[in-house]
Amino acid sequence: MKIAFKLAVMAGVLAGVSAAQAQTVITVAAFKDLDRSVQAAIPLYKKLHPEVEVKLVALGYGDHHNAMTTALATGANVPDVMGIEIGYVAKFAEGGGVEDLSKAPYNALQLRDKFFKFAAAQATSRGGIFAAMPADIGPGALFYRKDLMDQAGVTEAQLTGSWSSFIEAGKTVKAKTGAYLIPHAAAIKDILIRSGLKDGEGIYFDHNGKVLVESKRFVDAFETAKQARAAGIDAKIGAWSNEWSEGFKRGTIASEMMGAWLAGHLKNWIAPETKGKWRSAAVPGGVSASWGGSFYAIPKAAKNKAAAWDFLKFMTTSKDVQIAAFRELDAFPALVEASADPFIAQPIEFLGGQKAREQWKATAAKIPAIEVDKLDPVAQEVVNAEFDKVLEQGKDVKLALADARKAIERRVRR
Repeated sequence: MKIAFKLAVMAGVLAGVSAAQAQTVITVAAFKDLDRSVQAAIPLYKKLHPEVEVKLVALGYGDHHNAMTTALATGANVPDVMGIEIGYVAKFAEGGGVEDLSKAPYNALQLRDKFFKFAAAQATSRGGIFAAMPADIGPGALFYRKDLMDQAGVTEAQLTGSWSSFIEAGKTVKAKTGAYLIPHAAAIKDILIRSGLKDGEGIYFDHNGKVLVESKRFVDAFETAKQARAAGIDAKIGAWSNEWSEGFKRGTIASEMMGAWLAGHLKNWIAPETKGKWRSAAVPGGVSASWGGSFYAIPKAAKNKAAAWDFLKFMTTSKDVQIAAFRELDAFPALVEASADPFIAQPIEFLGGQKAREQWKATAAKIPAIEVDKLDPVAQEVVNAEFDKVLEQGKDVKLALADARKAIERRVRR
């Protein structure tokens, strides 16, 4: 009996050792809020793959991307899967630090059609590298305070019909309620530089790398934003500042144009006490544009690429996972199939019972698949600096854009 007991114990120990040896550990690095969708997905993935342990490492947005930039450059502290915001996809792709998922063994191009076309385009660098899989998207919307519009006698049609009617509505809102229509005129500029684009075109560069910032698109964007500033409808407050949040809480700012995810931020932490007062509408002038978006990539130095790819596919192509993230984070799914879920048609209590997700889905279907470039952030920085000179110093618009082109070309040559 003693021998049999010892053999049984030894067998149990060996089985435990074998199980421990078979356990695969993958590390997923994500930025705050995106980490919540990973956290929600881990138990679901564990049911399918009990042999895989998923370790989540989360940092704030800036710290995370700085850490990933360092990790890719040095090869130290490299995760198996990394979350990336849209602004970093092309940079990481063309920097050579992440796997090209279009190639074997991934062959991810077979999955492209599962996503909204613009999200798949955002995951592809100008160099043709399919660097990441889309997780969530930000179809653009105009969020406005209906109570303030009612007080001012302004209709949604006046807000969305054209940019001139939008500016006129803002003047009425300011006169009748004292509230500014928008936080900053830059919001108008940011939308209009994305207007009129077709599939395959870029915001700042064409497919040959030519700088586009002197085009009519940029002139119109600068001029219209300048008119908004002259009309006194913007509060001259930058996004994500304390003044920006306070403006929404106190009703001193009546609208904002951003991705659909702003509704969740307003509800969860920016201004939860304003529940029922907000509505979502199309962006003025019928512009269909995207704000932000999250992706997952696999670093070339990852240790467990096969398991990483399996988890990455689970996060991005599983309808259940995408809908769970949508419900948890208000992160609009990049997966087209997920946008057909009945959850899309449910009224949103924070938006006064409006079925706004249907509107966001319609916008997502119309957003062009624009080309991204690793130098987009550089061009954006230069354009923003020249835009400030137009608003604050009265610099001529065409001169500002000419100077922006020259500065971008200098930066590109370095």
